[in-house]
Amino acid sequence: MNASFDSRLLNLVIFSPLVFAAVLALLPKTEKGQLRSLTLAGMLVNFALTVWAFLRFQSHGPEFQLEYRVNWVSEIGLSYHLGVDGLAIALVLLTGLLGPLVVLASWTFVDHRVKEFHLALLLLQTAMLGALCSLDVLLFYVFFEAMLIPMYLLIGVWGAEERQMAAMKFFLYTLVGSLLMLVALLAVYFIAQPTGARSFDYATLYNGLLQANQQVAQCVQQGLTADTCTTASPAALALLKYGPFMFLAFALAFAIKVPMFPFHTWLPDAHVQAPVAGSMVLAGVMLKMGTFGFWRFAVPLFPQAARQYQLAIGVIAVIGIVYGALMCLAQRDIKKLIAYSSVSHLGYCMLGIAAFTPEGATGSAYQMLNHGVSTSALFLLFGMLYERRHVRLMSDYGGIAKVMPVFATFFLIITFSSVAVPGTNGFVGEFLVLLGSFKSHLPLWVSALAATAVVLGAAYMLWMVQRVFFGPLTHSENKGLSDMNAREWVTALPLVVLVLVMGLQPQPLLDVIAPSTRHYIDRALFASGPEHQDLRRVQINVRGLEPEVAAAPPGQKLNPAPLAVPMGSVRLLPATTPPVPHGIPPPVAAPLPTLGH
Repeated sequence: MNASFDSRLLNLVIFSPLVFAAVLALLPKTEKGQLRSLTLAGMLVNFALTVWAFLRFQSHGPEFQLEYRVNWVSEIGLSYHLGVDGLAIALVLLTGLLGPLVVLASWTFVDHRVKEFHLALLLLQTAMLGALCSLDVLLFYVFFEAMLIPMYLLIGVWGAEERQMAAMKFFLYTLVGSLLMLVALLAVYFIAQPTGARSFDYATLYNGLLQANQQVAQCVQQGLTADTCTTASPAALALLKYGPFMFLAFALAFAIKVPMFPFHTWLPDAHVQAPVAGSMVLAGVMLKMGTFGFWRFAVPLFPQAARQYQLAIGVIAVIGIVYGALMCLAQRDIKKLIAYSSVSHLGYCMLGIAAFTPEGATGSAYQMLNHGVSTSALFLLFGMLYERRHVRLMSDYGGIAKVMPVFATFFLIITFSSVAVPGTNGFVGEFLVLLGSFKSHLPLWVSALAATAVVLGAAYMLWMVQRVFFGPLTHSENKGLSDMNAREWVTALPLVVLVLVMGLQPQPLLDVIAPSTRHYIDRALFASGPEHQDLRRVQINVRGLEPEVAAAPPGQKLNPAPLAVPMGSVRLLPATTPPVPHGIPPPVAAPLPTLGH
């Protein structure tokens, strides 16, 4: 019974907000209290379901769990396939946690078009969870694109003065990248499998490219091109010739979403103009779709191209780290400073992804969660301050710790997390990323430059805190500011507690994401050397589709056919894998960093 329910649990996680949205649509627009309460209830139910799914996930079990798969459009190989690995379930939990906090943060901030606002939040929650749980690439694309519309509305309708410009910029940037990814996705669909066996299923696409990727790596190591590599299969020749372009199409779509330098220009405008709910969701979850996309799709599908562009990705990541930090030092607008700090911190995630080391990948995954907690908390806390004063410049504040001591304490704790003070979650992620970067094949100056940016992060955040919270009360308007009320306590406290818990006891989450990290490194380094040739070590095993059963003749019973073998109905790999060259021991998974319990 538990196994049967587990296979449907992700459906409840994804679509429970949509059910509450349908009920919400029936309520009158004038009942603002009921609209807010119903949305909060829906987000709390969704959070409870994400906690349940997280607890059902077994860190030592199969790679993908809680799977649900049925035929959708069988003529083109499209199935409705859900499942999560360690990184995905951790991000699902983070998304579920932020849902009710976003509603509470907007409780009094949004007072017009309240019904439409909460409908947009619920629809956006479904789209984000669907993208994280999708194991069909086209299904992922559908959810990936579906996120644009409600976020566009959140910025364009409930944003600040220049909200329409910021919303349009956000929409156009991300749409262009997504369309390029769709073209590359279709190319992979036609290359990975022969006619009649084609599928958009992630495992089918990936496993179908394994031998081709192995041959591509061998051709590259011998210095051969698509014209001179005569022993490769047609799929391998297509990958050898067009693989880098397909990788760049995927990478561009995800780089815009991260966003990486120089595609970051839409983010500060979107954050500054968005309401507090939009900034929290954007920083907490939506930006992770970019780093998650690199982790799940771009690098594993095209490992040779990813290694070819490893240095370029690492250099661009470090440019983003340093550039974002320097831009923060130049800001006088608090919200824009937080936005540029987001660009800088996400650069560490990309540096860990590009390092191709266990420490770097682990730090990147942990930093995704850290960024979702810490940057969302910064936008939440500043939203509380903005709701009282409706000004964003540092010069409009000063000395407010005297009148808002609890608020100042919360803000300072989150600031310590942002600058990676030991004992906070930020330290764990950044330390592992930098350790993995120094141990990688990236040039030493890349890692050293990333490490120096830690000092810049402390400089701009502490400078901002000093100007806003300490010193004399220079503005009479600030003397009457009230400290945090009960609703604000309930909203901010979970994020503050998470900062400390994830910093002092990171091992439980590290254990959950550890298998995903091992698989990511194995796939990124596949066929890069004699010790990375084992197909069984990198192939993806998922639940197969249940075959259709023909109608039985009258008076005769047919036994239902069993589920297909884990690799699916199409045999994707040969019965035997290439032998390991003589004298080379069997590959052993690289150990992951373990922090003390």
